[in-house]
Amino acid sequence: MSMLKLGVNIDHVATLREARYRGMVRGEPDPTEAARICEAAGAHGITAHLREDRRHIQDRDIWRLREAVKTRLNFEMANSAEMVEIALKLKPEIVCLVPERRQEVTTEGGLDAAGHEGELTETRNRMDAAGIEVSLFIAPDLAQVEAASRIGAQYIELHTGAFAEHFQSKRERNEEIQRLIAASERAHQLGVQVNAGHGLNYENLSLMHLVPHLVELNIGHSIVSRALVVGLTSAVKEMLALMENYPAQ
Repeated sequence: MSMLKLGVNIDHVATLREARYRGMVRGEPDPTEAARICEAAGAHGITAHLREDRRHIQDRDIWRLREAVKTRLNFEMANSAEMVEIALKLKPEIVCLVPERRQEVTTEGGLDAAGHEGELTETRNRMDAAGIEVSLFIAPDLAQVEAASRIGAQYIELHTGAFAEHFQSKRERNEEIQRLIAASERAHQLGVQVNAGHGLNYENLSLMHLVPHLVELNIGHSIVSRALVVGLTSAVKEMLALMENYPAQ
């Protein structure tokens, strides 16, 4: 098993830009420049979420990222007709299907794969035909893992939000870790590859080493926040250093 990979989510670089330059065709900071810096610092992939409400990443960002990203572009998207069409034209290496509710600050909760097997399978078929891998962002729930396998997704991304939220409470944190372990074990049995992300940071990352079979962690807000203090290159390298001792599977 190769080393644990880091996918850097650059959405919040765009959040900072949009705070000042909303509706304008340019502004700073530039997510594409950030992506290049992350790759140069050793990131294995770049993640960006073009939300239906365009609150951070804009359409122009996605096309520039497609040109600039040399590692792997992970396109986070809702399973909507508009986003499917964009993905098929964009041709990222992988899409991660996520739920979207307008009011949320960020993606809350996992996709209900079990409740939407038909439409998710249809999208997965269309992505397969275009040579694009599919990941489903799901809660560490065995029914959802099994649904992801039936849908034919190559990957799941385990939602680590509840783990991150309960990190300060030892009992609840341990319960969440056990759920992540069980979900990852089940996915592995079913031949589905496992990524994880949401709320992971420099403090809680070490406990993810208890979760087996992980391929990639997707981390955004924490790295962008740390970058304000130490710079983006150092922020990425510090996170990679924390991931180095992930046990070989």
